[in-house]
Amino acid sequence: MNKKYRAMQVAAPGVLEMTERPIPAPAPDEVLIKIEACGVCGADLRDTEKAPQAGQPGRIPGHEIIGYITRKGGRVPDIWQTGQRVGIGRLGGYCQQCKPCRSGLFHLCENQLTPGLSCDGGYAEYVVMRHTALIAIPAELSSVHAAPILCAGTATFNALRHAGARAGDRVAVLGMGGLGHMAVQYARHMGFEVTVIASGREKERTAFQLGAHHYIDALSEDAAACLKEDGGVDLILATAADSETLSALLPALAPRGKVVLLGTGRTPLQIMPGMMIGAERSLAGSFVSTPAQTERALHFSHLFQTLPVTEQLPFEQANEALNRLKMGKVRYRMVLTMNQDN
Repeated sequence: MNKKYRAMQVAAPGVLEMTERPIPAPAPDEVLIKIEACGVCGADLRDTEKAPQAGQPGRIPGHEIIGYITRKGGRVPDIWQTGQRVGIGRLGGYCQQCKPCRSGLFHLCENQLTPGLSCDGGYAEYVVMRHTALIAIPAELSSVHAAPILCAGTATFNALRHAGARAGDRVAVLGMGGLGHMAVQYARHMGFEVTVIASGREKERTAFQLGAHHYIDALSEDAAACLKEDGGVDLILATAADSETLSALLPALAPRGKVVLLGTGRTPLQIMPGMMIGAERSLAGSFVSTPAQTERALHFSHLFQTLPVTEQLPFEQANEALNRLKMGKVRYRMVLTMNQDN
């Protein structure tokens, strides 16, 4: 094995550069992973906008990592073996000691690492990571398909599972991007009646192909009125950061209906308390899930073939991938691949 590896690091806000670094040795509770693929997520755009700290190497972005364990520390449990294919999502390993961890809320760990933000991520040939972040990858899934499920997939899958909706309920998915196109597939196979709300007709055909029963163009139609005509919806899964559209949709919730927020934004929601109270509607956020829950999302994706629609680029072209994502030209998840011979 070579003693150095290549990586794309942040050189300036929004700009990556190729670098070469010594291959690190894992600490006792870490593993060294040889990366095969890494998905490109909207959060990567925000991560790469952070300027490198003076005197420190630029951060390596990326948190939808698939690769093989090549070395493990002495405290890594035997469920993880050298040569095993594993994944790393947005969460880089919980501490097992804080109050949320001791309560079993590992994804809410107060000392969680964040690949690409607080520790180096997957736009590279190698990465070291805590063993508590590891996710087992089913043999039946390709690395390119599995990578986006580690973030966009598990986020939408678990939001739907934990929202309280039941088979036959009406679910509206706001946004038809990287998260939304996964949410549509999961919702359909969970037995919901699925409506997609998006801006324009460009994604309508794909929405129906992926399992939507209805499609609303929020640019030319009154989305709330359309939903009300059919009796309202039991759940709105907001995958897009569109506070204005979402605020207008709240009255379309059925009594005891629920909104689950996934897409982040800086514009506040406009909510009339009486409208929420009178029909006992609710609003909640949902974070990405634990490694065990992500493994369930991966299994579901294989079982029902709810797979991300992907484009691929070699990781050397990470700047192009981020630029395409910023311009909204990715359909629907970009995956960087590493062709390594060493």
